[in-house]
Amino acid sequence: METNTKLPKGRLTPRQLQLLTAITSSLAKHCYSPTIGELAERLGISRSTVFEHIGELRKKGLLQASPGKARSLNPTVKAQRLLSRVQESTSTGHCAGESSIPLLGCAAAGAALHAIENRDSLSLESYFGIDDETFALEVRGDSMIDDGINDGDYVVCRRRATAENGQLVVAIVDDENATIKRLHKEDSRVRLEAANENYAPIYSDNCRVEAVVVGLVRKL
Repeated sequence: METNTKLPKGRLTPRQLQLLTAITSSLAKHCYSPTIGELAERLGISRSTVFEHIGELRKKGLLQASPGKARSLNPTVKAQRLLSRVQESTSTGHCAGESSIPLLGCAAAGAALHAIENRDSLSLESYFGIDDETFALEVRGDSMIDDGINDGDYVVCRRRATAENGQLVVAIVDDENATIKRLHKEDSRVRLEAANENYAPIYSDNCRVEAVVVGLVRKL
């Protein structure tokens, strides 16, 4: 049976990496950091979500900001090193070709595993198209086997902040645990439903949709 795995210290969620990259890119291009509103518009998320992520990046020692001062976001040396490692992993032996989808890491099909860390690439352009919102995750666990998703499979995902009831999503629970489940909205909380009778549903009032699963790849 799968157990909860806390987010390793210093690791980033896909959205946090996206946010950090956007801030760094803006500084390099304009010599000043973007505002909260600009980041929210660029990433297609709410200002409050951007603010929460910035707080988490500061806690992890990856971002500095001057209180009350606009355009004062600055990646730390630690953040610059992390981004350099991510860049290297996509430009060396694990380089993603022009028709490749970034393989960002693993997501639990049980309770939780952190879903970030560039390691490889999958060439699936002919099936899913290629854009900045598309990525792949390796499945760990057996809680979705009745939906035909097995341990060791790869799911192809598109980043989305919302999903319809019953959709298969990658959700972040309690701001640190990533899991693949069916999403069901219930009043002030959500129910993340497994596709295996051995797993109870996960109920949460602190759940964020990171992506919708749009495809499946299986190694034989």
